[in-house]
Amino acid sequence: MSGGPSEFSDLVASARVIVEELLEEGVERFDLRETAAEEHPERPTASPAHAHAEPKTPLPESGSRPAPPHKATSPPAPAPVSTPAPVSLPPADWGANPSLAEVEGVLGDCQRCALCQGRTQIVFGDGNPEADLLFVGEGPGQHEDLQGLPFVGKAGQLLTKMIESGLGIPRKSVYICNIVKCRPPNNRDPLPEEVAACRSFLDGQIAAVRPKVIVSLGRPAASLLLGRKVAISRERGRWQSYRGIPLMPTLHPAFVLRQYSEENRRAVWEDLKAAHAKAQAQPPAEGVAED
Repeated sequence: MSGGPSEFSDLVASARVIVEELLEEGVERFDLRETAAEEHPERPTASPAHAHAEPKTPLPESGSRPAPPHKATSPPAPAPVSTPAPVSLPPADWGANPSLAEVEGVLGDCQRCALCQGRTQIVFGDGNPEADLLFVGEGPGQHEDLQGLPFVGKAGQLLTKMIESGLGIPRKSVYICNIVKCRPPNNRDPLPEEVAACRSFLDGQIAAVRPKVIVSLGRPAASLLLGRKVAISRERGRWQSYRGIPLMPTLHPAFVLRQYSEENRRAVWEDLKAAHAKAQAQPPAEGVAED
């Protein structure tokens, strides 16, 4: 098998994400054989009668000695995967009024987890540093990794349309960031150690912007901010709180694109309208409460 332990862990994590999403969407069973046949019709399928037949070995000629068995050689050991040394994280308390520039300066050229090995660049955040609405997603994708900006791919275009055409406000008037600042391989969910390495920088962004309302996009962001694993299809639309700030969990735009139904689009639209209305009704923020 090609690849090292890190690649295998990434594949396992990606498979786990796919299975969890299928279960959450109500899929209880699927046939891998049918899927493989549909995706690779050119591959012949072994008949059951000969599926486990062993190849025939020719008999030695009379008076000859059979050849000695071939001595198997051990495959070379996989090269060790280099992992960045642990770096002490800054305290979660950023003070009463940090700036985004200060938080980004502490983040620096981050090497605090293994995500730094595959990134093109860090995707810190984008938008109004004094925004009333702050959107928190999961992590950068391919387009975000290349451009250095959050939510600029297809899911980001849908989010921008919801904000500008739906709420009637420019995207630049809100602030958008993710729970991790580097792209996870294969767009899988961030691993717990990766989330932990970025956690204080997300708290720093929230403390700097001091939004009136936070909107979490998708299951990983909602689970982090609520401190428990959630099923976003059940939790979306229910008001929560993060450090004293009203929190509205909703579906991730990428999920809406995959399950592009009227029901899902209406659900996100109602959640964003409620978040915008509450932000307009809230008095000016005075800072982020401490845990």
